[in-house]
Amino acid sequence: MQRVLEALAALGGKPVETLTPQEARRQPTAADAAAKVMKDDAMPAQKDGVTVKQLDIEGAGGRIPLAVYTPPGKGPFPVVVYFHGGGFVIADTRTYEPSIRAIAAGAKAVVVSVDYRQAPEHRFPAAPEDAFAAWQWVQAHAGELGGDPGRIAVAGESAGGNLAAVVSLMARDKGVTAPVHQLLIYPVVSDDMSTPSYQRNANAKPLNKAMMQWFFKHYGADPQHPHALPLKADTLKGLPPATVITAEIDPLASEGASYAERLKKDGVRVDYREFDGVTHEFFGMGAAVPKALDAQRFAIEGLKKSFEAKR
Repeated sequence: MQRVLEALAALGGKPVETLTPQEARRQPTAADAAAKVMKDDAMPAQKDGVTVKQLDIEGAGGRIPLAVYTPPGKGPFPVVVYFHGGGFVIADTRTYEPSIRAIAAGAKAVVVSVDYRQAPEHRFPAAPEDAFAAWQWVQAHAGELGGDPGRIAVAGESAGGNLAAVVSLMARDKGVTAPVHQLLIYPVVSDDMSTPSYQRNANAKPLNKAMMQWFFKHYGADPQHPHALPLKADTLKGLPPATVITAEIDPLASEGASYAERLKKDGVRVDYREFDGVTHEFFGMGAAVPKALDAQRFAIEGLKKSFEAKR
């Protein structure tokens, strides 16, 4: 993990919170740093047999690009609708492709990654609207993707973890078919910056308090709305089983733990684990950070448990 952080520093990015969103989107990412470590150590890229195709669907604000990752073998496969991170402002499916491929190969699932509209050009609730539209489209078209319509989960990292949680809430509240599982990887679920992990990791890399303030400013969400911050929901009863993963060196660790606790208290089955010695964004770094492989196995176990229960 330390080597990835050193590689990130060597790539010479500027502090995101000092930039415009357009400038921030051009900065080196933690994924670039992990790729640099792999290249420096001449680590071969993993062959996973996963194929990818691009398509787009109609959403409330125009076309929504999707990337469909299909594992090797014969379907129908279970399906995961995946939302990438980036604070609702930066990054895309390609940035998070190592995570997506790991889930597709490990869970033997079709993973549909959603490139939702981003702020500040498209402020809240554009991202949740696109996320929910994609969820409903995948429900209706899973069979065409080689998937099983009865076994569809949601997953996401950071801002994407927020959207996976929000889609689960929206499905419950609108009375539509819910995901069979929600995989929430260091999700953004609160705006409370006084938590122990915010205090401990105010200046952490690659995510810190100033960056989160910048992301929230551009996202423009109603701070009391559960579709912006799921921890503000009156109740989490009736939501799908969840796997919640947090990282020790991450401002978001405390709120992820609180969300897991709230889910449990409201009667939802939860598998929760904090991984020590790692930072925000570690999950997709399996080739460079061994703890990421542990986290991927933990995530895949949770998904498989729910997929098996729906066979």
